Amino acid sequence: MSFEVFIQNILNGLTLGSLYALIAIGYTMVYGILRLINFAHGEIFMLGAYFVFWAVTLVGLPWPGALGLAVAVAACIGFFAFKAGGAFNLSKGKTAVFGIAATLVTAFSVFWGVTHQGLAWPLAIVFAIVLTACTGILVDQVAYRPLRDAPRISALISAIGVSFFLQNVAIVFFKAIPRAVYRPDWLANAMIVGGLHIMPITLVVPVLSVALMLALLYVVYRTKTGLGMRAISKDIETSYLMGVPVNRVIAVTFGIGSALAAASGIMWSLRYPQLQPVMGSIPGFKAFIAAVFGGIGSVQGAVVGGVILGLIEIMIVAFFPSLAGYKDAFAFILLIGVLLVKPTGLFGQKIEDKV
Repeated sequence: MSFEVFIQNILNGLTLGSLYALIAIGYTMVYGILRLINFAHGEIFMLGAYFVFWAVTLVGLPWPGALGLAVAVAACIGFFAFKAGGAFNLSKGKTAVFGIAATLVTAFSVFWGVTHQGLAWPLAIVFAIVLTACTGILVDQVAYRPLRDAPRISALISAIGVSFFLQNVAIVFFKAIPRAVYRPDWLANAMIVGGLHIMPITLVVPVLSVALMLALLYVVYRTKTGLGMRAISKDIETSYLMGVPVNRVIAVTFGIGSALAAASGIMWSLRYPQLQPVMGSIPGFKAFIAAVFGGIGSVQGAVVGGVILGLIEIMIVAFFPSLAGYKDAFAFILLIGVLLVKPTGLFGQKIEDKV
């Protein structure tokens, strides 16, 4: 293998690993707070990809339907804005202004886009990420919040049910036929750099992923909401007693994790340009493996686990082409190995159940 090909595979591995890391962060954030594996997270990833390309291609919807869609989407985004404002301890006045402004701008943008032209790419991306974040919050409110005090197996069964529900909703609404993804020209044309044929998306994905991860770390370690997340992860009962708005912080946690999954889904579809309702299953499982490998409950562990898993997967295909058909199996072999050797993962901490 030449040096150029080796570097090419390293870049591909970093790209794939960055996408796994963004999804894995959602798993690890929810588990760190609720001790719950959100098995619907792969479907959240899938919805993020569908939402953006659906928004880009929307055009010519009759005005009654467009108005209904605009109101529904604006209500979701306004709800998220109010939740976020309260969780970040903005004053009631600022929270109201923030929520109303987000609602009005969203309603106008969606109505104009679907009646005149598809939404522009930047607006479509924001639309998809925020709508996916709202979906994640809705999943928490409907499927998990009523089960806060129930046995963990109940929440786990609910998560599996939500996963199948979202997948089937996507099949009905978006149809089961795989769809090609429109990519902007500047992302679709390969660049030649010193003998390397590099797709711009290969460079864009790691850079954006790092930026999103740094923003998340800032939220977790430099804001009051992040302080609430860390407090709840240590002791949810004491957090209640100390006045932490537990349910609101948990809702924002689901929103942030879902937003990162949506960003990963959008970049995944640009890198592997095909959409289908079951596209979240395998990446979702692999991201879960990455979270376990890095230490589920640790954001840094999810990032490291995702990158390592991506590199391993690409390098196996590169060095052993005859095993390319078994590349998915190696991820599950890695999961079994980690559980046997170090169940808490690279950065995980042993958690003792209270009695």
